[in-house]
Amino acid sequence: MYHVVPGGADGAMVGAVTHHHEHSHLHRKHKMGKEGRQMMFAILLGVMLVITAVAAWCYYSSSLRKADLLKTELLDLSKDGFVIRGQAGAIVFRMAFRSGSLDLESCSKEGTILSCDRSDTRKLNFFIQTVRPKDTVMCYRVRWEELESDQPVEHAMSYNGSHWYGGAESSAQRWPISMTGIQTPKPFITSDVYANRRDFGGILERYWLSSNATAIKINDSVPFHLGWDEDQMIMRFQARYQESLYKPEPGQPARAELSYRVCVGSDVTSIHKYMVRRYFNKPNKVPSEAVFRHPIWSTWAVHKTSVDQEKLLAYAANIRKYGFNCSHLELDDRYTTGYGEFEFDPVKFPNTSDMFRTLEADRFLVSLWTHPFVNYNSANFGTCMKKGFLVRQPEGDLPALVHWWNGVAGILDFTNPGAREWYASHLRALKAKYPGVVSFKFDAGETSYLPQQFSTLVPLRDPSLYTRRYSEMAIPFRERAELRVGYQSQNISCFFRIMDRDSVWGYELGLKSIIPTVLTISILGYQFVLPDMIGGNVYPNRTYGGQQLPDRELYIRWLELSAFMPAMRFSIPPWEYDDEVVAIAKKFTKLHETLVAPRVLELAAEVLDTGDPIIRPLWWIATDDEAAYKIDSQFLIGDDLMVAPVLEPGKQERDIYLPAGRWRSYRGEYYDKGPMHLTDYHVDLNDIAYFVWVQ
Repeated sequence: MYHVVPGGADGAMVGAVTHHHEHSHLHRKHKMGKEGRQMMFAILLGVMLVITAVAAWCYYSSSLRKADLLKTELLDLSKDGFVIRGQAGAIVFRMAFRSGSLDLESCSKEGTILSCDRSDTRKLNFFIQTVRPKDTVMCYRVRWEELESDQPVEHAMSYNGSHWYGGAESSAQRWPISMTGIQTPKPFITSDVYANRRDFGGILERYWLSSNATAIKINDSVPFHLGWDEDQMIMRFQARYQESLYKPEPGQPARAELSYRVCVGSDVTSIHKYMVRRYFNKPNKVPSEAVFRHPIWSTWAVHKTSVDQEKLLAYAANIRKYGFNCSHLELDDRYTTGYGEFEFDPVKFPNTSDMFRTLEADRFLVSLWTHPFVNYNSANFGTCMKKGFLVRQPEGDLPALVHWWNGVAGILDFTNPGAREWYASHLRALKAKYPGVVSFKFDAGETSYLPQQFSTLVPLRDPSLYTRRYSEMAIPFRERAELRVGYQSQNISCFFRIMDRDSVWGYELGLKSIIPTVLTISILGYQFVLPDMIGGNVYPNRTYGGQQLPDRELYIRWLELSAFMPAMRFSIPPWEYDDEVVAIAKKFTKLHETLVAPRVLELAAEVLDTGDPIIRPLWWIATDDEAAYKIDSQFLIGDDLMVAPVLEPGKQERDIYLPAGRWRSYRGEYYDKGPMHLTDYHVDLNDIAYFVWVQ
């Protein structure tokens, strides 16, 4: 049906108005829809901006909290390592994580423990715990444990511009540590550095100390490997089981753990004292006073393996003839028929009982050379094999044969109580049978003589524990016993001998290496130190001048230095030279007895309580003096006797550093303006420069 609109002008107007109204309504509707959308967009944009701002604020706040979380008691932790600051704010220690980075979002802090459970690629257990054992010491327990088997952990400790000490005996010993070249991490185990000069030595501990008053002790549980990089000035601490002598606990997965303690103190001496008291064993007795006072006389350098009864008696007679004292006479290698046997060779020693009675009548006590090897062609090899006394191959009961400097042998398993008793019973029998036999020179014992793959009655997680077990065999004979190996063995109260020396002047097992080696061993907690024979071993091609005797000047300077060590040892006798050398030897053995030994014995008694070194570096009393940290040719006996030997051929003068204090020289001069350097200080060939601190 059509809708009729009234006609005429009014009708037309009404239609026009109606049409305009409808058009205006549609326009407003369209305009309002566009504005609404703009308004809605603005509102949404505003909301988004608010959300973004809130999120940014939350992230910022979270970052602030995280940054605060990763700082704890002067330690700053980042994903790639951590630094420790001293009280003054300077960085004193730097450690970098080389085997992975931490996922900091996985970290949390509860009390004194900051922990994380992820690296950038995998799950792990990581924590740093802060401990303040005393007002002047701050310690940090650090532990990084991998949760995947055969995944190594490696941290790199920066030298951080400071001087470092400790670690291990080495062939080319330096003080402070100077590690040359680049070494990938290798097992940190006791080794024979005379045979393998790039290895770690027979006396070592997982302990280092820096001039920044910082010390680090690697935990015993770590399958520890050590490397270094001279260019980057770092030491690489690595824990791993794959391709390693270390073994996990039986039945446990081979998951590596690198854990250690870092402690920071007010000065290097005080932090070392704290570490020694906290982490090192200490001896419970002082060895024989006679060994401190009078020289040991060894047959080795003078006779080597050709020693026999006639030569031994003649050697002893000459000691008396030339008027020397003797703490005991040391009968070295090749007095038995075979290696692994304990009876005297009847051809070389036809009247052993008479020989010992003669020696006893002339007031000679005797120490006999011994070792842990049983050569395959010795009479005792079959017995030891049948009874299971030898270190075995990994599978089965067959002994694992090893090469040592005197042939092919089985090596006694000192984790086996039966083997320990068998060995000790033979030593006791020698003492009982022959009057005058008082002790033994325990040679070898380094882990490096074990085969690459082996098994023992009690499994050894840490192969260097073999050294510990061997060193325990000296305990019943400790009064005059000596060892050349030590690992966690500071409580074994006998003398620890530094490795054999060549008859040369230099740092590689020569005269210059003696002070750095004795200082290093002392820092590791071994205070009853026995230097090697005066003049060295006189081996062919390893003797200065290529002579049959050590160079005369070298021998004299070596003798003078030895007189200021805790004990002296002769082998090449001074009468092999001339009357002047004999006179010098008498002078210095007397000086050792009257000046050095009384002071050393006082300090030895203190060692039982403190563990402090008898032979000390100059920085021990000069912690604020940079010069004292680099001096490797002077040392202290206690705090008040400073020694400066001549260690260069053709020299009768040397530069000497005197720490602050009032010092009186051996010539009676007084110096009280220290610290100071004495340039070209004159020292005659028959003298050694030493200074006594006076008040």
